[in-house]
Amino acid sequence: MIFRKNSKLKIGKIIAIANQKGGVGKTTTTLNLGAALAEKGKKILLVDSDPQSSLTISCGIEMKKLEKSLYDAMKVKNGKSEDFVKEIIVGTKIDNVDLFPSNIDLSVAEIEMTNIISWERILKSILDPLKNYYDYVLIDCPPSLGVLTINALTAADEVIIPMKTDYLAFRGAVILVKGIIKKIKKKLNPKLEIAGILSNMHNTRTLHAKEVLEALQEYFRDLVFDTIIKETVKFRESSVNGVPILQYARKSDAAEGFRSLAKEVISGSGQRG
Repeated sequence: MIFRKNSKLKIGKIIAIANQKGGVGKTTTTLNLGAALAEKGKKILLVDSDPQSSLTISCGIEMKKLEKSLYDAMKVKNGKSEDFVKEIIVGTKIDNVDLFPSNIDLSVAEIEMTNIISWERILKSILDPLKNYYDYVLIDCPPSLGVLTINALTAADEVIIPMKTDYLAFRGAVILVKGIIKKIKKKLNPKLEIAGILSNMHNTRTLHAKEVLEALQEYFRDLVFDTIIKETVKFRESSVNGVPILQYARKSDAAEGFRSLAKEVISGSGQRG
């Protein structure tokens, strides 16, 4: 892996893709937003901070051949050099997109980190130096509000909240925005901003999804991205093939949706809340 200083920007931006509810498309959003940003000439680092390793698998990485993972960078807190961290990062099938991979070992980190002083800032200490090499660092967070998600939100400049358009997901988004993120900003990361709430996996055929979408837009107003990502089986098919939907079905509505989201992130990221 060859690293070159980012000459276009003074420093890149870290964005956490977070929602404590599972099944809302965090991994899909991370992968395809990264691919869409890369299409626009941005240098991207995807960070898999979930022990389930869904992002790593979706990038087509063979887990048996993975020698090191994010866990190896985190287990000795700030004691690892920047060069050691760079050795863990791997390339992907997507031009201009690299991956900080994960495996099941990361689940051990959740136990170990709580015994370390300033455990909330371990991921930040690892990723901050990498902002010199990437335009965007996108963190795929686990479906919980545990140690790893708190680390991601502490490291991030911004957070994107993918939300499936159903009632329980809507309630979860309210808790995250009105409670958790406010606490993180107050105690750990005062610079954290909400890049936006993404209406994701939207089922256009049901009245319930339509009503939740309307409620979401009315309740959160300017916090909601204009882009709506519609539900499609092509997401699952592209994951099986280890490529983003922008490669698997380039002209699909879903692929165009993520291109639209990338435009919003580039032009309006950090201006929503």
